[in-house]
Amino acid sequence: MPLPDAVATHLERHGQALFGSLGRLARQPFATFLTVVVIGIALALPAALWLTVANLRVVTEGLDDTVQLSVYLELPTTAAQAKQAALAIEAKKGVADAVLVSPDEGLAEFRKLSGIDAALEALPENPLPWLVKVRPSPPHDTAAAIDELAAQLRKVERVELVEADTAWVRRIHAIEDTLQQLVLLVAAVLAAGVLAVVGNTIRLEINGRRAEIEVTKLVGGSNAFVRRPFLYSGFWQGLGGGLLAVALIAAGLAALGPFVERLAAAYGAGFALRSLSLQEWPLVVGGGALLGLAGAWLAATYHLRRIEPRA
Repeated sequence: MPLPDAVATHLERHGQALFGSLGRLARQPFATFLTVVVIGIALALPAALWLTVANLRVVTEGLDDTVQLSVYLELPTTAAQAKQAALAIEAKKGVADAVLVSPDEGLAEFRKLSGIDAALEALPENPLPWLVKVRPSPPHDTAAAIDELAAQLRKVERVELVEADTAWVRRIHAIEDTLQQLVLLVAAVLAAGVLAVVGNTIRLEINGRRAEIEVTKLVGGSNAFVRRPFLYSGFWQGLGGGLLAVALIAAGLAALGPFVERLAAAYGAGFALRSLSLQEWPLVVGGGALLGLAGAWLAATYHLRRIEPRA
């Protein structure tokens, strides 16, 4: 047979198996529906958790910008010496801005915030040192980079103390990383569940068509030929589950969106839930189709080897 004819025949057989398996699933609507629903929920759960982590990162991505270093100068330090130290600090790599705060300005701010004016008036002199408020520049505004910057600032002349509160940022990022690993673990467990669901469905279908399979093998049909429609059946079920998962996620976001926006508005912020991107939702749908195909292949390969035609 010429090569073009062989390719055409091969594609035709695959097309027949593809649409034939879809027809068999349509003749069992309730069983197919239940399988697709189980697959859809199993795919939607890790995808929803992934979106939760992604939205959490959107909320916290600007937290690093709020970290500020407080550089306290030695006592006593003159105004000229303080300005010189502030210039040296601002010249350091990773410093976006350095604001010099005089002792008088610092005392006035403290008096405003503390509400103990009478006690402060009793002080013989201003006990506060010169202060330089340092704002790190991207990409030097991460917790690790800020610690390194603080170590460099401590070496500047007349610097007494450098404070950088990055522990809370580290804790938030650690929580996000832990949640991301949890999502991967949940996805792996549920993927195994999808394989088991599809595999069991294919096993039941093989048992129901056992006589037909024996006849096909008796007339020379190979395991690959017999297995083909079952593979497409698993593919359709996985594809349907993936589409259902995307629909469930979209419905969940539509239901939660107004409440999240209202909550953000109560805190004076604007925030909208991030949905699946154009690169992510095909991964959910394609992942479902691949899992269905893999589950069908595993089940069909195992069970078809155990079926031999009886003479």
